Amino acid sequence: MRAVVLRRYGGPEALVVEEVPDPTAGPGQVLVAVSVAGITFVETQVRADRGPRRAELPAILGNGVAGTVVKTGEGVDEALLGARVVSTLGGSGGYAELAVADAADLIPIPDGLSSEVAVALLADGRTAVGLARAAAPKPGEWVLVEAAGGGVGSLLVQLAVAAGARVVGAASSAAKRELAAGLGAELTVDYTDPAWTRQVREATGGLDVVFDGVGGEIGAAAQGLLKDGGRLSVYGMAGGPMTTPDPRVTAVAWPQVDLRELAREALAQAAAGRLRPAIGATYPLASAAEAHAAIEARAVTGKSLLTVQI
Repeated sequence: MRAVVLRRYGGPEALVVEEVPDPTAGPGQVLVAVSVAGITFVETQVRADRGPRRAELPAILGNGVAGTVVKTGEGVDEALLGARVVSTLGGSGGYAELAVADAADLIPIPDGLSSEVAVALLADGRTAVGLARAAAPKPGEWVLVEAAGGGVGSLLVQLAVAAGARVVGAASSAAKRELAAGLGAELTVDYTDPAWTRQVREATGGLDVVFDGVGGEIGAAAQGLLKDGGRLSVYGMAGGPMTTPDPRVTAVAWPQVDLRELAREALAQAAAGRLRPAIGATYPLASAAEAHAAIEARAVTGKSLLTVQI
């Protein structure tokens, strides 16, 4: 099969398409013919050896895929053969034509939902649904979503708006702010502008909820905009170390729930037309390096995907 292989840490050019042996489904596993693979910002960090985890080289990156079950391992119901599914892979193996997944992790793709949408919602959807459940925005509350044009951020905007909250979308580019506004954000701000916190405070009088997907100075500044007792939900650190909650605010904990349940809920909401991921760009498998470069340059609004042709 063809796969994107990382044999050395480095820039996007370190991702090279090669012919490698087909993987084999072991007990409790299935082999999936991959149609779409997701790409995450964390994977660009892993490739460069500056991420939260280290890949054992040589490695095939990619954790989320959609495709069709083509083989079943020992102990797996053969009725799964031919099923359209989306699944995590335990952290690696997704940038390839074939991938091995645990049968327990498979989630059926609802009828009428594309593989692209299913992959875009697999990780980002479950994250956004879980964060929204835990922070529980209420009607009339002011909610700030950082990185509002990103995969998780754009979904959080929709979920907060659906809950009746008034949303501020913070993003670094005009295109991302335009996306947030189109999804229902009442106010958008550029968090690279030193005046952004003043703009938010003047418009809102103080925030009730902050979804901090950036961390660093941006996250700390956003926390300062919360009212006493306001809710801080921290889930990212693209801009530096994760934000440490101030004693005067309420730190929102991740809900104790099965991740697959959250993913299924996100897919169900998408199938019902209530949630849509922002898919910014799709690339063929051979262009994985280009996709990583675009993500690192923050040139993509929304989710990036690899499409695989077999």
